[in-house]
Amino acid sequence: MFTVILLAGGFGTRIREIHPDVPKPMISVAGRPFLEWALRYWKREGAARVIVSLGHLAHVAEAYLQARPPDGLEILTVTEPHAMGTGGAVRFAAARTALSDPFAVANADSLIVADTRPAQDCLLDPAVDGALLGVPVPDASRYGSLAVSPDNRLLGFREKQPGAGLINAGVYFFRPRLLPVFAEKTPLSMEVDVFPALLAAGARLRVLPADAPFLDIGTPESLREAEEFVRRNLA
Repeated sequence: MFTVILLAGGFGTRIREIHPDVPKPMISVAGRPFLEWALRYWKREGAARVIVSLGHLAHVAEAYLQARPPDGLEILTVTEPHAMGTGGAVRFAAARTALSDPFAVANADSLIVADTRPAQDCLLDPAVDGALLGVPVPDASRYGSLAVSPDNRLLGFREKQPGAGLINAGVYFFRPRLLPVFAEKTPLSMEVDVFPALLAAGARLRVLPADAPFLDIGTPESLREAEEFVRRNLA
């Protein structure tokens, strides 16, 4: 059993015109907010507690979560006082909750329907500080890709470029001892700021390739695919 910090505070710039009054993770997909499908997925993966980090239109998600019927999953919310970036949101949420064991971080506007037990099991090895999931794709130009050593250690992040690659699934497992490396600057990006700082500090981060269904609802095109994705993989 572990804690997940779900990052649900982004502005959803590319789809804001389609849903101007709804934060991206609260867009209805297959009859439920996309956030609900993320919660159900993480409960299935063994999470006992989810900290939902909110920002843009936070009151919409708060109202939904307060009315959500109990299902054994402890849900807490924290609201960023201003846009803090993905890394800043993790730092802010962690500072307001007790995290004494390894925890997960995931984006609330994307889902990879993968078995996370290999990543969880990585942290049974005291020599590993964290793990992240990577998705093999035929064209990494939209996302950028991960640079990985032959023994699956994270080396860095490559810029967006055409061609096959292993992209960041936005799912991370960390030991709490890594949190002091998260800088106090705002905004703070996981990919641009946090991971380079972790690697520079000598953190040992394992990449777990996960050839599993993946969806990011950040564009109008991918949003149109969301209902079929949920019905096929989660409903």
